[in-house]
Amino acid sequence: MEDLIITKLSKTYHTGIKAIQNISLQIPKGMYGLLGPNGAGKSTLMRTLATLQAPDTGSIYLGQLNVLENPVELRKVLGYLPQQFGVYPKLSSEMLLDHLAVLKGIMNGAERKEIIQALLHKVNLYEVKKQNLGEFSGGMKQRFGIAQALLNNPMLLIVDEPTAGLDPVERNRFYDLLSEVSQQTIVILSTHIVEDVKQLCTNMAIINKGQVVMEGKPQVIIDNLQGKLYQKTIQKSELESYKETYRVISQRLYQGNQIIHIISETHPGSDFKAIDANLEDVYMSQILNA
Repeated sequence: MEDLIITKLSKTYHTGIKAIQNISLQIPKGMYGLLGPNGAGKSTLMRTLATLQAPDTGSIYLGQLNVLENPVELRKVLGYLPQQFGVYPKLSSEMLLDHLAVLKGIMNGAERKEIIQALLHKVNLYEVKKQNLGEFSGGMKQRFGIAQALLNNPMLLIVDEPTAGLDPVERNRFYDLLSEVSQQTIVILSTHIVEDVKQLCTNMAIINKGQVVMEGKPQVIIDNLQGKLYQKTIQKSELESYKETYRVISQRLYQGNQIIHIISETHPGSDFKAIDANLEDVYMSQILNA
């Protein structure tokens, strides 16, 4: 399995918004997390990788395949689950998958039926395959979305904010499914939910304001912050003065007071307590201080 290599990719919209700026990434087989706040440029990058729009500059290669010069060839090995996708509410999952399989070039009826039945089992929709999609819950629709994305056994699977709005049970089921798929496929998981990346991804990047601000393996990134993170409970009225004095990366209200996390190369004293870093601390340190 060859890597996806993105080199100096940029896109500016006609409004003047620089959606992505000079992005370079090398993405291997497995689960790759693209973490960033809403509006960071994640969806623009995903749409570009999926050949739904062209960048202004840069290149994309999947192994030896030049994606920007051969978008049709990329689509043959691509699975894509966008942040929002529509379904025909009066069709069953089985019927719509059959229609989509034909569009993806699976013309042999027996082969198509076998693939669809296997996918419905994989995404735990086999028992409701005759039920209209309009009657599906949000989690069921997301699982259908993954099924359609897997129809062509893709080399590259892109999922954009896939667990937003799902309950914990559906989220865990989705995690398991993506983890299984990533054993044989490059899976790019674009999300603003830190927990998704922490649980699933062996490699990741943080994107903010259209630029990659950090990349690497989640545990290595976390380890780089260890020994530099401190916590203190303060009065709400003290928050602004602490922000002026320290590098405050997060704050939360607790019983009327503020618990703050700061980054410092040396122990800041003043009743600060050293704490273990986690991926959310890393994320907030990159987003708030950009």
